[in-house]
Amino acid sequence: MNKKLLAMMGKRNEFKNQAQALLDTAGKESRPLTDEEKTSLADLKSKIANWDDTISEMANLLEDSTPVDVPVNRSDTPTSGNLGKFNNFGDQLLAVYNAAQPNRPIFDERLMNSASGANESVPSDGGFLVQTDFASELLKNAYETGILAPICKKIPISTNANGLKINALDDTSRANGARWGGIQTYWENEADQLTGSKPKFRTMDLSLKKLTGLCFATDELLQDASALQSVITQGFAEEFGFKIDDAILNGNGAGQPQGILNSSALVSVPIESGQTDKIKVENLVNMWSRCWGRSRANAVWYINQELEPLLYTLQVGDKPVYIPAGGLSEKPYATLFGRPIVPLEQCSSIGTVGDIILGDMSQYLLIDKGGINTASSIHVRFLYDESVFRFIYRVDGQPIWNKPVTPYKGSNSLSPFVTLAARS
Repeated sequence: MNKKLLAMMGKRNEFKNQAQALLDTAGKESRPLTDEEKTSLADLKSKIANWDDTISEMANLLEDSTPVDVPVNRSDTPTSGNLGKFNNFGDQLLAVYNAAQPNRPIFDERLMNSASGANESVPSDGGFLVQTDFASELLKNAYETGILAPICKKIPISTNANGLKINALDDTSRANGARWGGIQTYWENEADQLTGSKPKFRTMDLSLKKLTGLCFATDELLQDASALQSVITQGFAEEFGFKIDDAILNGNGAGQPQGILNSSALVSVPIESGQTDKIKVENLVNMWSRCWGRSRANAVWYINQELEPLLYTLQVGDKPVYIPAGGLSEKPYATLFGRPIVPLEQCSSIGTVGDIILGDMSQYLLIDKGGINTASSIHVRFLYDESVFRFIYRVDGQPIWNKPVTPYKGSNSLSPFVTLAARS
């Protein structure tokens, strides 16, 4: 679309938004327009009409073999209410698709309320940001379809920031002089001089990574906004949720979050001498003993589902350690040592590190920025009569702990994240 025409549309929409603001103010205060407001509204309507005529003339001049439409929403008289909002996510995607047509683009002025970039109406110059409420809903669904992400500690960052630096305690030991990074107290005799101490800090540095997705949609599907919303929302919510969970567990920190299994905070419990079984009750007892005591109330067992049948056979004395869902505990989930067991697709193959993990996800930090950005193009799959939608979500994460902690009395280090060494 011609940039001069887009600029004209922008000017026209400025007056439309001013008129809408007048009506919104009166509506919120439950009163009619004042005489002064009526005069202002009439003036704004006149300016809107003049711009519509000018835009129409410009469009006719540019038409030739490539006709250009004026905005779809051209109501000369703004109405109070939710004007400028899309009814649903599918409607907005359809508007983005229409605006990207090369031969006859149809620009929906509602996109002006959610556009980003220097040329906010041109998809190739930054794309259109998903309307706030739909973006939030898509992201909410993504977290809901995930298992790990919803229970992590989550911090949203500001619009102008691309990362987050947090000062954290450098606390790797519970010995005297090391707790809280070096804070120490003393029993003193009366009149003795007090001894000073201070904490030691470290910096957690998180920078936003990009999680992206592409969706191809046929022109037939695009004609049904409801179907489009259902397919896009469910499909991408589940896929974004899956990939975020996978990064929390397995991410290498390069272009993606730092995963638990690649973190220096992880404790890997060695197997028993001569062990040939894929899992033994001693493995579970040792894992439980290495879980940081304060994390036990939040800890969950995450397992590869193929490991589950083997858990039924494990006992301490004549007592089973694995209690199935609805069993003796009458809980809706199976338990080990009273803590839930959650089968997780992202857990490693049976017999390898990460096939069973005892983790307190409140000790994992996630940051994100805003909503999900989307743009569309009809060129990528033009010969297949398909359009493509691109989604980008910026997120990062890492364990809050940088190392396991050495207990006050004892030698085995403890952590909120414990796994089992590889078995043959």
